[in-house]
Amino acid sequence: MPDTAQQIDESLDPAGALGVRTSQVVEAHAPSIPSPEKQDLIFDCTDVNVHYGEHLALRDVSMKFKRSQITALIGPSGCGKSTFLRCLNRMNDLIPVARVTGEVAYHGQNLYAPEVDPVQVRKRIGMVFQKPNPFPKSIYENIAFGPKVVGMEGDMDEIVEQALRRGALWDEVKDRLGENAFGMSGGQQQRLCIARALATQPDVLLMDEPCSALDPISTGRIEDLMVELKERVAIVIVTHNMQQAARVSDRTAFFTVETSEKDNRRTGVVVECDETSKMFTNPADRRTEDYVTGKFG
Repeated sequence: MPDTAQQIDESLDPAGALGVRTSQVVEAHAPSIPSPEKQDLIFDCTDVNVHYGEHLALRDVSMKFKRSQITALIGPSGCGKSTFLRCLNRMNDLIPVARVTGEVAYHGQNLYAPEVDPVQVRKRIGMVFQKPNPFPKSIYENIAFGPKVVGMEGDMDEIVEQALRRGALWDEVKDRLGENAFGMSGGQQQRLCIARALATQPDVLLMDEPCSALDPISTGRIEDLMVELKERVAIVIVTHNMQQAARVSDRTAFFTVETSEKDNRRTGVVVECDETSKMFTNPADRRTEDYVTGKFG
């Protein structure tokens, strides 16, 4: 089986690794992205702001994400963690009133450049949501859907099997691939959604509170899976579970809310981002210490 980076690059359009449209650029000058094996830095976010209409929801977020790491985003409700997560694969584009400024550089290329195709962005940057959301299709068709949409080449049976194996689900479902995914348990459905996100061979996986609706046993399986996957994909996870962040993440970013005295509007900001062990034992900011020790939030 070809390595991940090779399979991704072979299945992308010829105009560039982020799907830059050939009608807008000369192919010879299309941007190229070094394979993850050659570059540790996945994301370099600089002064990212998000507005919903006239409201500034997230202000001046600057952060870097590296390969082979799990980064946890923590903070009280409404501080912009999920909003920022959606910036990393342009999911905020689907919200008509949302506007993102600043730069989100993925392997050196600005994801918000006008020539970049959001569909190709989401092929390389997968996402798993808070509640399991399998399609009302068979287990097989859930996995095959993404590769078919983006036109991946190769044997579909092999693509489905490899995705289910990476999602730690193959042994449980290999004899009932034709059954409806709604017949699976909640924990299995969430692992199916992870496998579905992995089917298009992304090199980043975004996870928005993926265990909040699961029991402790299913949560443990998802956490074990995350640790296994980080050798192949960078993972960014939003979580309200401090123990989970401490268990699985290599780095942690703490977000909080600032309230405007003028109009009482709330804006999310990043307080600090550092190695998880330091964030939980010796944070640089008192607000971080108060949050991780349960004094507020």
